[in-house]
Amino acid sequence: MFNSYEEFLLSSCVFFSHLNSAVRSCTARHLSDTVEHMGLDRILSKIKVVADRLFPAIVRFTQDSSQQTRYYGQKMLFSMMTHPDFDKTIEKYVLTKDLPYIRKHVAQLREKGLGGLPLDTPSAKGRHSHTRSVGRLRDTINITDRETTEAYEVKRKTAPRNLLENEEYVKDITGLLTAKDFRDRIRGIKQLLLDAEHNQGFVVANIVKIFDAFNCRLNDLNGKVNRIALETMHQIIPLLKDNLSPVINMLIPAVVDNNLNSRNPGIYAAAKNVIQALCQHLDNYLLLQPFCTKAQFLNGKAKQDITEKLADIVRELYPRKPKSVEQKVLVVLWHLLGNMTNSGSLPGTGGNIRTATAKLSKALFAQMGPRLLTCAAAQSPHIKKTLEELLEAES
Repeated sequence: MFNSYEEFLLSSCVFFSHLNSAVRSCTARHLSDTVEHMGLDRILSKIKVVADRLFPAIVRFTQDSSQQTRYYGQKMLFSMMTHPDFDKTIEKYVLTKDLPYIRKHVAQLREKGLGGLPLDTPSAKGRHSHTRSVGRLRDTINITDRETTEAYEVKRKTAPRNLLENEEYVKDITGLLTAKDFRDRIRGIKQLLLDAEHNQGFVVANIVKIFDAFNCRLNDLNGKVNRIALETMHQIIPLLKDNLSPVINMLIPAVVDNNLNSRNPGIYAAAKNVIQALCQHLDNYLLLQPFCTKAQFLNGKAKQDITEKLADIVRELYPRKPKSVEQKVLVVLWHLLGNMTNSGSLPGTGGNIRTATAKLSKALFAQMGPRLLTCAAAQSPHIKKTLEELLEAES
């Protein structure tokens, strides 16, 4: 039991990066209730670490792959934004790179209000409201469905000409992407690819709304839909490139959290292809923080794969952004070295991380040279010793 709201808040904030989306959503919900009860005055009047932990957690919640988790993150902002010191508070406790994103959210909340709690899947009422609009889009699609092969041919649609048509079209495609019938969800995925090819401006202008629905398909309980969504994402990335930046923080967890540890070889391979495409077609600076976070909190094969990709990012990005790379990636390296056993495993991860850690160490040493060892000397003796062993083995 917690003796105060402050203790609960401090203890809960550590779960904002939990691998399980249900845990993150539950944490966000309880934190939202706590923040609403405490108010900003009480939060700021307590020890500084409360605000230090709370606001980064709120930022992460508002960028989560789950619609419900994002809602609770926005609810926390909504409950505090009327306070006269709110703007000064977010400037103090929110990272500079996240400030424009949070200010945009606050502006939308002030204009449109919070709204209702979204559902992970449409309710019966919601599905009924989309019946006509989904039906119109289905009329444009020719489907051949057989037991072993499926051909989904979608016709190119005219780009929306005005705001009303745009809203109707968003409703159509998100209705398909969140449909109960898996075949409708696949049609929605194929329609999104066609739009990314021919109506790219429409997709970019509505990218957050569309990917709110599409991201769920990247972890669809139906394995066929899951695989098709990943394969389609692999095709979409070279089309949209850096235009994916508004959704990258929700896209990467949706791709890697479960798929890179999947026992289905098709899903695993498709997820790896998506990660490779992201590294190839996007500015790697956009990927740096999400990859660093995942390299610390993932487990199993996923942790190995992301750590190895992080090493590739270091090689490409360090000449352009040396300070950013050192600030973010060294934290990951110390985490890996500090927790890795002599055999190369990490507690509870179920996999050997030695090869991936060696690759990351070598990539950093190639850029930083002996200064990497100087930085390691400020860490525990175990970290410095393990780093030296890995570098000597590589040489």
